[in-house]
Amino acid sequence: MTPRIEDYALIGDLQTAALVGRNGSVDWLCLPRFDSGACFAALLGTEENGQWRIAPKGADVSDTCTRRAYAGDSLVLETWWETRTGTVKVIDFMPQRDKSPDVMRIIEGVSGTVDMSSVLRLRFDFGSVVPWVRRSHGHRVAVAGPDSVWLRSEPPVKTWGQQFSTCSAFTVSAGESVAFALTWHPSHSERPKLIDPHKALKHTLHDWAKWTEKCTYRGPHREAVIRSLITLKALTYAPTGGIVAALTTSLPEEIGGVRNWDYRFCWLRDATLTLGALLSAGYLDEAAAWRDWLLRAVAGDPADLQIMYGLAGERRLPEMELPWLPGYENSRPVRIGNAAVRQRQLDVYGEVIDALRLARDTGMDDKPHAWNLQLSLLGFLESSWREPDEGIWEIRGARRHFVHSKVMAWVAADRAVRSLEDDPSLPGDADRWRAMRDAVHAEVCEKGFDAERNTFTQSYGSRELDASTLLIVRTGFLPPDDPRVVGTVDAVRDELDGGGLVRRYSTEGESVDGLPGDEGSFIVCSFWLADALLHTGRRAEAEAMFERLLELRNDVGLLAEEYDIGARRQLGNFPQAFSHIGLVNTAVALAGEDAAG
Repeated sequence: MTPRIEDYALIGDLQTAALVGRNGSVDWLCLPRFDSGACFAALLGTEENGQWRIAPKGADVSDTCTRRAYAGDSLVLETWWETRTGTVKVIDFMPQRDKSPDVMRIIEGVSGTVDMSSVLRLRFDFGSVVPWVRRSHGHRVAVAGPDSVWLRSEPPVKTWGQQFSTCSAFTVSAGESVAFALTWHPSHSERPKLIDPHKALKHTLHDWAKWTEKCTYRGPHREAVIRSLITLKALTYAPTGGIVAALTTSLPEEIGGVRNWDYRFCWLRDATLTLGALLSAGYLDEAAAWRDWLLRAVAGDPADLQIMYGLAGERRLPEMELPWLPGYENSRPVRIGNAAVRQRQLDVYGEVIDALRLARDTGMDDKPHAWNLQLSLLGFLESSWREPDEGIWEIRGARRHFVHSKVMAWVAADRAVRSLEDDPSLPGDADRWRAMRDAVHAEVCEKGFDAERNTFTQSYGSRELDASTLLIVRTGFLPPDDPRVVGTVDAVRDELDGGGLVRRYSTEGESVDGLPGDEGSFIVCSFWLADALLHTGRRAEAEAMFERLLELRNDVGLLAEEYDIGARRQLGNFPQAFSHIGLVNTAVALAGEDAAG
């Protein structure tokens, strides 16, 4: 039986990460980076597409652990198995790397004696390549093309090859331990330096404890906020500061459907909200690294601004399908790369300018070229904001005049005006940007508002609604007590209701996105609703929504992209940065500035 998405927990080393199931199997891991080919791809196929399971001997693949939890405020996963003969604890983690990525799995005897089994199936290039495995100096070495993986155990245990798998059998009694270390390196390079798993565990716990101590948030639900911040840190590519939208590709928005996308890249749409979440919790270094990644990624001709980039700012992210993978619960196709990279989304100009304004307002050291870059982006937007685009949700239907895109064009002009008012020494024409701001505002209020229903719509001339209009109050486009804002919040909550949560937009009939099928409720949109309810003076309703969203987290505090109320399960790529950003920002908003430190 395929594990549910919420059955997985996350471990990582700040350059890549793995998903570990409740059945003890590592079913997803891309090496050496988040966006590399997966060597464990059972998540999107079967065990023959790569996995590494450690569990009590004889445990069926559907058997799950007794309980699991992270060790304190860390990314070290502890899983307990209680058997008829005793109890063991499996400790899974990835130490922050020196050079090569390592996956460490330490099995500790808690009570009695337990026979254990390890089955390692390495399949490079997303489950398509079976490596050649040999013995070398007490290791099992798997090699295929550019990839090489070394496996060892301390102490050595009985290990053999069977049906293109590396199997191990061992017994652990109370007070004993067996440690496995799996290390990747380029096949043309020398064997990587050996790392002591037990020392690595101590260093990893120390590193996370030191990092979480920096959190300045002292409000309610601090545990949930810290877990979300740890998740955001785990999704950060440390060498560049870029934050991937999710760890995975092609986890479906509808089981058995085609809405399966690759989220292992960095989206500009997340810029302001991500920066706000990091700054509000005191993570200035991470915020600065994200800001600097943003400046490098968007540098160049403003007409060529993309909606997403690679971990280091790469621009080419070609989309292709992997026909040998059947997909999660037969949800096809499995895709890598993302064709939406070529879309026009005018809102990202506003996101970038808003994020850089936020960085400046919070006292972050300004980069000399940052303001000139903003002027360049604004100059392009001035001549382009009246054009249609694909909008925030990356529709694959016809371009439209999306209201959210226009509002973010207003944000771009507004933040430029405010920056010039705050610092008249900056170059720029404040009167010109005021004129643009006023023009955008007037057009949106005229063409993007349905007076009969008292709500802003998804696009000009449409009766469809869109959850992104909930952000109008956050941007300052209209004051929170404006009847049009209150009407929009009520209309979105009523018409895009997904069992008490919020859908992005309607997928019924001839959907705007040009795709068949349905999707779940979008988790971050429900956090936006909580924010909008708070801003419009309905604190009790906002708190109730936030409490309900906390209940959607899995047993180790993780959220995917969407939630299916009917099936009571998470959907979409996992864990989703946007969902955890929403959690942090809503918690901070409800708690107030004092709690944020």
